[in-house]
Amino acid sequence: MLDATLVTPPQNMQRVRGRGHVVFGPNGLKDLHQSGSAKAMMPKIHTGVPEVVFLNTSGGLTGGDRLDYTLEAQDHTTLIGTSQTAERAYASTATSDPAQVRVNLIAGQGTSLEWLPQETILFEKSRLARSTNAKLAGDARFLFVESLVLGRAAMGETIETLHLTDRRDIFRAGRREFLEPLELNADILAKRESAVTLGGMRAFATIGLFDQGAETLADILKPLRQEGVIAGVSGWNGKLIIRAMAKDGYPLRRYVAQVLTKIRGTELPRVWQV
Repeated sequence: MLDATLVTPPQNMQRVRGRGHVVFGPNGLKDLHQSGSAKAMMPKIHTGVPEVVFLNTSGGLTGGDRLDYTLEAQDHTTLIGTSQTAERAYASTATSDPAQVRVNLIAGQGTSLEWLPQETILFEKSRLARSTNAKLAGDARFLFVESLVLGRAAMGETIETLHLTDRRDIFRAGRREFLEPLELNADILAKRESAVTLGGMRAFATIGLFDQGAETLADILKPLRQEGVIAGVSGWNGKLIIRAMAKDGYPLRRYVAQVLTKIRGTELPRVWQV
């Protein structure tokens, strides 16, 4: 009898693929596509402003996953986009490609488009590459928020290793209005207490409003306070940017909700639980 050496074939890990594409016009839904783990829901609302709630049904992202979201408000449309819950980026193998999330936002003439996703939680050894691109017509109003949380403070998690690239690119009438690249890695985390890196914080948010006269809101928002949150507000040339950070995600979430409610003049989408 001959001995045979068994060779274990390489494992092909299952990867997430998802695409959600939603277009609204002044008379309602114009186009809807959803495939893979990306879902787009349109709940019943009583405000008259349609809401699109995106959901990744896989429950989180690991290396090699791909998600694509597109939200378009055609001319003279008011539209709100959000996410059903916080997105989570879990541990990836050192050799895997990062999880990739691409968000494309389009606002036509005379529109108001709001992109209000809930926070993204990054876990130990996560690898995520995210890009958000917004194309605005000359007179479009655009409001966005992006929040990041490094692990869960209540679980005693301290993140030592991860890799994140996060890029926001906003164009108005074909001209770049705003560009914000961000990278976090193990080297930066090792210096997290420094004031020039993370300042000892684990939760961060950026809120931006692009609209005629947006800068006039800066003086209204500067007095807003939330215990445990450090924030700064800047306004110039039709742009309003708020940056905030905290040692835990919950106080940051409360501050973000407070600011967004003040800017919008109304409550946040119901999926936000504060």
